[in-house]
Amino acid sequence: MATKTTLDVCIGSAEFPVGSLTYVADGARSYASFAYKEAWIKNPHRFNISPDLQLLAGQHQVHKAPTKDDSTFHFAFADTEPDAWGRRVIARAHAKARQQDPKLTPLTELDYLCAVDDYSRMGALRLRDLKGNYLRTTPAGTRTTPPLIELERIMVACRAVEHSKETSEDLKYLLGNGTSLGGMRPKSTVLDADGTLALGKFPSVEDSRSVTRGEVLALKLAQLAKIDAARSRIEMIADKPVAIVSRFDRTATNARIPYLSGASMLQASRGEDHAYTEIVDIMNRVCLDAKADAQQLWRRLVFNHLITNTDDHLHNLGFLHVGNDKWALSPAFDLNPFPDKLRESKTWLSEDTGPIDSIGQLLGKAAYFYLDRSQALTILAEVHAAVKDWRQVALSKEVGLSQRELADFAPAFEHAEVAAAAGLIR
Repeated sequence: MATKTTLDVCIGSAEFPVGSLTYVADGARSYASFAYKEAWIKNPHRFNISPDLQLLAGQHQVHKAPTKDDSTFHFAFADTEPDAWGRRVIARAHAKARQQDPKLTPLTELDYLCAVDDYSRMGALRLRDLKGNYLRTTPAGTRTTPPLIELERIMVACRAVEHSKETSEDLKYLLGNGTSLGGMRPKSTVLDADGTLALGKFPSVEDSRSVTRGEVLALKLAQLAKIDAARSRIEMIADKPVAIVSRFDRTATNARIPYLSGASMLQASRGEDHAYTEIVDIMNRVCLDAKADAQQLWRRLVFNHLITNTDDHLHNLGFLHVGNDKWALSPAFDLNPFPDKLRESKTWLSEDTGPIDSIGQLLGKAAYFYLDRSQALTILAEVHAAVKDWRQVALSKEVGLSQRELADFAPAFEHAEVAAAAGLIR
């Protein structure tokens, strides 16, 4: 027998009602439908919350997962689902609960969507039941998002999960604090010392190099390369380096900013190949300053190539709503040097050139990103200047790599493409 669950969708701290989300499950088959509320359609500040939803009051717009790897939900909601690490924690907690109560039914995709804490859910969309209770929320004056002081406790819980030795208390501590930003690596949303939201990213038991320091190194270099990148730092917890990365979907006062991933902007299935030139086409339609964003994107592509950041799938690219139904490229995040990977991007440069594998290829498409050759070479010089100093930044107190650890990362930063860039800018 089919089951149906309906949730109210609100937006931001003002809790303005946007619409109703309905999840229908019939055995292994499921789908979602969404209908905008008339109040949102009439709101002068309204905007289309998801590219696959038309601004029509009361009309139920259905979404089904096109493949088993895609979300059941419309793209904007899919962007708020827990990542692979979050799903792992949720599944482990449910398995333990079923040991105590065998009558519990298996998890549905709605369960995963609803398991994210309201306080830390990515972007500005908020879900509540028909009684007006926000999902995974707590009584007024309390919250489940842990403060920075509890990082060691979180790390212990993460390690227990990785070793498959977690207790119910470990899982209770981690539940709800996963975000859509990331993958299988252990992490948790945390409250930084100044009360703002951040992401704590922990070393994995499987790491063969200091991945957390490597990410902070990449983010610091990105800023030196004039890339708008998420703020980050290393916190030493029980002699382990934990990366603290600021959440950019909140203002300084923790107001919520609507967010969409690059994949959502393109309405892309996870199994499809897409190109950055397609992102530029979308920018031309939806961005407040499409030219500036396209030029910034090209700068990031050059940077990714020079530091061997090959994990550049479209969920690692984001957009923030800036008002008047317009968007802007979000700060860069999830930047990681991969010294052991082939220097080839996951996302293609264009549909006719394929993945990015050379500086020459990037220069050949610079005009599509609103850059003439002189402007492109200037950007290349600025990015190269930042990347060539990677050893000094890596050894700085902000990053904290040791001399011995530099060898682990050297192949990501010192290679023929860096030399080719140097030859072009002389």
